[in-house]
Amino acid sequence: MLEHGGRLLEFAARIGIPPEQWLDLSTGINPRGYPAPAIPAEAWRRLPEEEDGLARVAADYYRAPPATAVLPIAGTQAAIQALPRVLPRLQAGAASNGPPWRIAVANLTYNEYAHAWRKAGHTVTVHAHPQLPDAADGADVVILCQPNNPSGECIEPQQVAQMAHTLARHNGWLLIDEAYADAAPESSVLPHIAAQDWPRVIVLRSLGKFFGLAGARAGFAISAPEVIAGLRDELGPWPLSGPARVAALHALGDSAWQTEARIFLHDMSQQLDACLAARLGVTVSGTALFRWLALREADALHEHLACAGILVRKFAAPAPVLTSDRQRATSDLPSLRFGLPADASQLARLDRALEQF
Repeated sequence: MLEHGGRLLEFAARIGIPPEQWLDLSTGINPRGYPAPAIPAEAWRRLPEEEDGLARVAADYYRAPPATAVLPIAGTQAAIQALPRVLPRLQAGAASNGPPWRIAVANLTYNEYAHAWRKAGHTVTVHAHPQLPDAADGADVVILCQPNNPSGECIEPQQVAQMAHTLARHNGWLLIDEAYADAAPESSVLPHIAAQDWPRVIVLRSLGKFFGLAGARAGFAISAPEVIAGLRDELGPWPLSGPARVAALHALGDSAWQTEARIFLHDMSQQLDACLAARLGVTVSGTALFRWLALREADALHEHLACAGILVRKFAAPAPVLTSDRQRATSDLPSLRFGLPADASQLARLDRALEQF
């Protein structure tokens, strides 16, 4: 199992501080997530039914083009693990025992992508995030997180669309994870992909980050109908539970809450920026849902905050990236990702701990 954020109970046991006394900033989840609706008893007693309209509501919310289909799934993780099997089967004329595919992914990004494709026997090459468009000519699959996690980097949607077109010309695939795009809808590439390129593009969305419904394990895959059919066949019936479908329908349809959430996230992320810059004197990047910084003292700061009952996410130095002449590391610095405090008192607690560092 790969390491992820959110391991609060593990740290609570090691440090000796009860879980309820921690300030958990280790995930990029909205600390004021969508208020989960009451779940009707029928949603627990009956198998999920696709005729509930969830796919249509999701297509409207995500502005999915008419050329696409939408599949509700048990979080984007379900698709991440399934696609290394699904896409080779869909490839025209590809034998199941064909040569390994060439997969291009960012050197510092959500680590389950490289893990899933390597586990399936494919060759993974890491690149600096802005260099991924350059990898399109030589890759079978380019994996792009937009915005990237944890750096927050974005590639212009029009440039992503060109990357999709380049890949489609040589039967390559573009897999785009937009788990953090809800707070900045303009970063989504969905409206920019040309209809002729959609058979080679898959976009994944999540209700776990912006909506704060990570425990529901609810997400969506958006692609051409034949790709969605292949993914549906791989995942089997009922890929998303009935109670999760109810929560998703409420959350995606509540435009008033979405507007208020974006205002809060942008305001709090700016306040967190000011706090980190003042106390640490470093450049901060990220998204409205988390802030990210690289610094030599990351290990020590991570431990200092943990001893104060504040959990943030630590990342090792990025893996080497492939350049035109040789492999080299883009940075030798570890980094930290700070999730957003829920209010001024939580921000003040973090500020005091940083001042003491």
